[in-house]
Amino acid sequence: MNNPPKKPHILFLFSDTGGGHRAACEAILEALKLEFGESVTTEMVDFLKDYAPPPYNHLPEFYPEMVRVPELWGVGFHISDGRRQARLMTSTLWPIVRRAARRLVREHLSDMLVSVHPLANSFLLKALGKNRPPFITVVTDMVSTHALWFDQRADLILVPTEIARQRAIEYTMLPEKVRVVGQPVSESCSAPPGDKIILRDGLNWPQDKKIVLLIGGGEGMGPLAETARAIDKSGLDVGLVIVTGRNARLKAQLQAETWENQTFLYGFTHDMPCFMRAADVLVSKAGPGTIAEALNAALPIILYAKLPGQEDGNVSFVEHVGAGIWAPEPLQVVRTLTRWVCRPGERDRVVENCRRAARPQAARTIARILGEQVGL
Repeated sequence: MNNPPKKPHILFLFSDTGGGHRAACEAILEALKLEFGESVTTEMVDFLKDYAPPPYNHLPEFYPEMVRVPELWGVGFHISDGRRQARLMTSTLWPIVRRAARRLVREHLSDMLVSVHPLANSFLLKALGKNRPPFITVVTDMVSTHALWFDQRADLILVPTEIARQRAIEYTMLPEKVRVVGQPVSESCSAPPGDKIILRDGLNWPQDKKIVLLIGGGEGMGPLAETARAIDKSGLDVGLVIVTGRNARLKAQLQAETWENQTFLYGFTHDMPCFMRAADVLVSKAGPGTIAEALNAALPIILYAKLPGQEDGNVSFVEHVGAGIWAPEPLQVVRTLTRWVCRPGERDRVVENCRRAARPQAARTIARILGEQVGL
């Protein structure tokens, strides 16, 4: 009796330094399942938490505190960015992490490795050596891509935007190795916008007001409370939907306040795709996944916060494609909202720009590329 052919096995390398890496990874896994069913097996490894030596294995825990000082984060980003700096960093750390990297490779044999985190690339490629399976990097930063994303030994680099592709080439990646695929988001965030009336009815949101959705990422970062209060006191007749993420203290603080407008408060939620499709305007920090999800939902964007360095280019991208506005002060957010409420034609043009810039099939595209690489 012939044995059934072995299914290809794909190892995904991620870490929870911010929610975007895990979310992108899970979106690709979902797309692989939808495209190929049970024809491929997969696993996710948090290479920092599970394998990095101390204190580097605690980086996922430290990350929320690190980004609470954005200016310091930006300085670190710019100082370490560049081919020379990246080579110096990896060569300095290699003696410290080589045993862990080699152990990871030894304990997780696979037919292909996919990295969705910049810190995994050079160390794992070096640990794998010459006779290795294909190694593909999926860049989860939209525009301002750090040099650590780009290692010439990688077989393919999949990037969200053309600007990111040009940055990869500037960092000496071969053009034929770099493909623009979009930002991978879950299937639920890639569906058509849907009927706002039905969506709002299910959420018990008002039908007769413009709905402003305010979010600060998974950790509820940025001047979320100040911005929400400014909108509430502006005189605009809107509904406010405020998502504080994992920031339970902020949620409790806002729940204790009295709001002039009809206000809905949520903590961390899996209903964000419905929220975006039911809302009229998004007010958010400039996270790449959030921006991609808003574009897919044709939801105009007001960006009020960013991580310096890492998210600078996201702001430029949103403004360049006409999908939204950079408004770092609460008063600027209010002015933009007032304009879009009073001039609906202007907001409608932004909606169309969102539709043109969206890449809802990004995760599916990546899945098909991975399938080709392992012979599916």
